[in-house]
Amino acid sequence: MDTKPILIVMLTQNDRTVMNAYDVFEQCRNSTAEFYGFKEEPLSFHEMKELFAYIKKCGKKTVLEVVAYGEEEGIAGARTAAECGCDILMGTMYFDSVRDICRENGIKYMPYIGNITDRPSVLNGNIDDMIREAEICIEKGVDGFDLLGYRYTGDAVMLNSRFSNEVNASVCIAGSVNSYERLDEIKAASPWAFTIGGAFFDHRFGDSISEQIDNVIEYIKR
Repeated sequence: MDTKPILIVMLTQNDRTVMNAYDVFEQCRNSTAEFYGFKEEPLSFHEMKELFAYIKKCGKKTVLEVVAYGEEEGIAGARTAAECGCDILMGTMYFDSVRDICRENGIKYMPYIGNITDRPSVLNGNIDDMIREAEICIEKGVDGFDLLGYRYTGDAVMLNSRFSNEVNASVCIAGSVNSYERLDEIKAASPWAFTIGGAFFDHRFGDSISEQIDNVIEYIKR
């Protein structure tokens, strides 16, 4: 069985959606990536809904990542994901209310884990505590986790490896995946998925974003 991690392309930089996200997606929509997403800021709701609709029309799966830590913001993000017809809601801290909106609308819910602050996000916490927290969230019905592994103030490689292997749910390593060395670490940890956004705009994996996407996917498959 092929268990290679899946790339989720994020049309984002510095934890915010790029303003020309529609044009960027248009340039790379024929790449081999299956999943595309972006953040809840700063595009208008109309712009988000229009872009998600176009991404789905092109046969891709859609992800909204909400960089918010309070319940009210999480609920707003979940409602936006529902109205935009997203396949996955990533981000928010876990709340029953957010889970319920996702369940009612057939959205996969993958909240953050650990102690998170700031934007771009910073992750703090003890690895054992994060794994225990994840187990509680699984009992409450989440589908997986948005793990900010490379935003961790501790040992990121250990966190990514232990969390991916010890947590019985889909894990997406998100944020600051910006080198082939980190791709090697992700391959070793073998999570369900990982995101890349800003690194594509910084040309860390080649020239055009479409070329970089294919480069990353081919590298992960090796």
